[in-house]
Amino acid sequence: MDTISEDTLHFIFGLASFILGGLIGSFLNVCVHRIPLGLSVVKPRSRCPKCENELAWYDNVPVLSWLILGAKCRNCKLPISWQYPLVEAITAVLFYMVYLKFGMTIATPIYMLLMASLVVVTFVDLTDWTIPDRISIGGQPVGVLSCLIAMAIPNSGLLLDNIVMSIAGIVLGFGSLWLLNQFSLLVFKKHGMGGGDVKLMAMLGAFFGPLGVLLIMILSSVVGSAISLTIIQMNNGKETDVGEGNIGHYLPFGPYICLGAVIHIFVGPQIIEMYMGYVGMN
Repeated sequence: MDTISEDTLHFIFGLASFILGGLIGSFLNVCVHRIPLGLSVVKPRSRCPKCENELAWYDNVPVLSWLILGAKCRNCKLPISWQYPLVEAITAVLFYMVYLKFGMTIATPIYMLLMASLVVVTFVDLTDWTIPDRISIGGQPVGVLSCLIAMAIPNSGLLLDNIVMSIAGIVLGFGSLWLLNQFSLLVFKKHGMGGGDVKLMAMLGAFFGPLGVLLIMILSSVVGSAISLTIIQMNNGKETDVGEGNIGHYLPFGPYICLGAVIHIFVGPQIIEMYMGYVGMN
């Protein structure tokens, strides 16, 4: 009997990761819709957000069902937001990239879980201007646990294997943004950071430690500034209305933090090592 080649196995596991990401993305859409409303993400089954008709399994296939149905509900014929296939596609790609980066190690399922959490945070913050505590606070002990796993399992693939650095990352992640917010209140008389952003950075500190926090802060600030200035420029400097109230030039910062975290997962250690080498530090 012929054995399956390593390349074939690599392809199969990569495809499985992509499909799994799409399926998880379908569930994440439920989370994005229900968590801000305080509803259960388990019951009832997936349903149309407009007519609340329960979806059959063949109408809930990631991305494909949305395309086949022409972006409309089979029952009420009302449009289905592009957000649904976008969340599914992004999650599928991220899961695939995590597998390519970390392979068959314990880091793969842990970082897939983290990626799913970051997708939920991003879209909840974009649509509801909140970051769920069940993710930002609940993720902190998970980050510490992942560090303990890395310490116990050689070649785990996890980026941090020092429990002291994990706890220090929580302190730095929370403290730095909290102090920044207090400075903004003192000088500009307005919040510079939301409480959700502070707790989210603390969670990421648990996974990646102080150096990870610093890099994520730099990446999110650079990307956030570029995108925000572009949006404001495209809007001719006018205030932007979001939701029911006028929010001026405020833009949610959580998605930029999440993007910084994604970049760190894939190339963060290389960026830090390059910088350390540049300044002559080991």
